[in-house]
Amino acid sequence: MHSSIASYQWLLYIFTVISSLQVSAARFNIPRLSPTRGTILQNPEILSATISKDFQTFYYNQTLDHFNYRPESYSTFQQRYVINFKYWGGGAGADANAPIFVYLGAEESLDGDISVIGFLTDNAARFNALLVYIEHRYYGKSIPFGSRKEALKNASTLGYFNSAQAITDYAEILLYIKEKYNARHSPVIVIGGSYGGMLAAWFRLKYPHAALGALASSAPILYFDDITPQNGYYSIVTRDFRVIYT
Repeated sequence: MHSSIASYQWLLYIFTVISSLQVSAARFNIPRLSPTRGTILQNPEILSATISKDFQTFYYNQTLDHFNYRPESYSTFQQRYVINFKYWGGGAGADANAPIFVYLGAEESLDGDISVIGFLTDNAARFNALLVYIEHRYYGKSIPFGSRKEALKNASTLGYFNSAQAITDYAEILLYIKEKYNARHSPVIVIGGSYGGMLAAWFRLKYPHAALGALASSAPILYFDDITPQNGYYSIVTRDFRVIYT
């Protein structure tokens, strides 16, 4: 009896592995639900230099503090964003309602993100979409106060380093882009993974007039104290392994 159960479990395991390989082999024929390809980023500077010429870099004169009215709140910094116009059919083009896919940068420089984000480019041609990538404040080349050293100097300068300020940065840049490229009627889909996915979900909730939808991949949007059990993640992972291997 135990031998039959063990044989069945091994057959189930082998079938699962083969199915995974088949899906992996055919991954280029179906849309990716995760925004990343899984590429391991080894050297952001090298990857940045090899990015397609279809990606154009711009800087927006961003407000330091969106929520207060102190004199320093009106300070600005240069926030980097990148646009790919290759597939764009909107604006003054034939498809005035072509969408805008927007990748919301997370806790790293935008250089590495552009090289590994596959979802946007994989689906842009089908929808004639404009692709926009926005760097998170305090990362990459989007550093307030002129330098990283100054930006991270003390609690006062670090006080502007939070997700509420970040998603408002994104809203300002998106509204500016829609106005600049005559894309007022183009629906916006914001996209992110992990922390960036959390930002995408919160962006849709906070600024529904700026985004029609959000793709939040692997985003622990409820993983906070007093909402989700502290060991919730580990319980789910343990349960998955128990189902597969026992």
